[in-house]
Amino acid sequence: MAEDSGQEKTEQPTSKRLDDARKKGQIPRSRELNTFVILITASTLMLLLGEQMGSGLAGIMREQFQISRETIFDPASPVLHMRKAMIDGVLVIAPFIAVMVIAAIVAPLALGGLTFSWEALQPKLEKLDPIKGIPRLFALRGLIELIKALLKFLLIFLVTYLLFKGLSGKFLGLSSEPLQQAIGHALHLIAISFLMLSASLLLIAMFDVPYQLWDHSRKLKMTLQEIKDEMKETDGSPEVKGKIRQLQMEMAQKRMMDEVPKADVIVTNPSHYAVALRYDQQGGSAPILVAKGIDLVAAQIRNRATGADVPLVAAPPLARALYYSTDLGKEIPQGLYLAVAQVLAYVYQLQTARQHGWDEPLPPGDLPVPDDYQQHE
Repeated sequence: MAEDSGQEKTEQPTSKRLDDARKKGQIPRSRELNTFVILITASTLMLLLGEQMGSGLAGIMREQFQISRETIFDPASPVLHMRKAMIDGVLVIAPFIAVMVIAAIVAPLALGGLTFSWEALQPKLEKLDPIKGIPRLFALRGLIELIKALLKFLLIFLVTYLLFKGLSGKFLGLSSEPLQQAIGHALHLIAISFLMLSASLLLIAMFDVPYQLWDHSRKLKMTLQEIKDEMKETDGSPEVKGKIRQLQMEMAQKRMMDEVPKADVIVTNPSHYAVALRYDQQGGSAPILVAKGIDLVAAQIRNRATGADVPLVAAPPLARALYYSTDLGKEIPQGLYLAVAQVLAYVYQLQTARQHGWDEPLPPGDLPVPDDYQQHE
């Protein structure tokens, strides 16, 4: 089936397409499966409950035919007797009716599940147009329905022939049985025949269910362009997604900048990289990277740190190693513990010297950055 664009519907339906179809009431259904479930249930119940229901209904009939002369001439009696007969009759067949109602509800749910759609209930005048209906007669679905009808006719004819051939002797033998026994035996044979005919429809249902699933999936298949349009409709245009990503990055950067004043030290490149570290001496865990950036972001980190009086330590190899090896909010890797410990020791010495007015210590020299963490510009 080609679209107006010339593209073939070769792609499986997306979950959104399936959900939209379900909301419109477009779900796989098999009338053959429904028919099989209902008939097999009815025939089984007749076989199990037929004698009980027959005896109950026969008892009601006997009771209604054994009415006294005084009761017949009582004007209110016929109504009372009819009401009682109806109630008794309903009670006799109530189990059969209840199970059949359940089967009629459950059978359609076996394929496609439960759904309800107002849109499916709305009348569509185009379905009544005979001209538009002609192509449907010669479509694939019409051909499949014709094949199923022929198969059902042939199958039921064959099963009926075999039943007649196998049970004809038993039916003819009913004439030699007592009346009461013959009636019960005949009902049993009829129930068996009905059960066999109903069971034969399983073959049609086994053919129809896979076809309905395949046909439903075929109708909902999509072209590549339809999938692209759906993705654009669902996720938004690239411009909108880009704007969202930009806002997310700005918010993340703002949160990162708010962490800079809480840092213990800023390790710099000194101009291209800046990494902010915070160390909780009481917690005993490794230092945590709370902010990092290059070029313009690095300059913003340095400016924010200077305004908050956070020490800046120039250590290019360590700054690059921390930037590439550690994510925001994560502890630094074990291989950089020694180098960072020397930087923090220098920072604490610097803070102590400034508090007491002593000479400031010299910044650390070459820091022990392992080769595995070395990053060259």
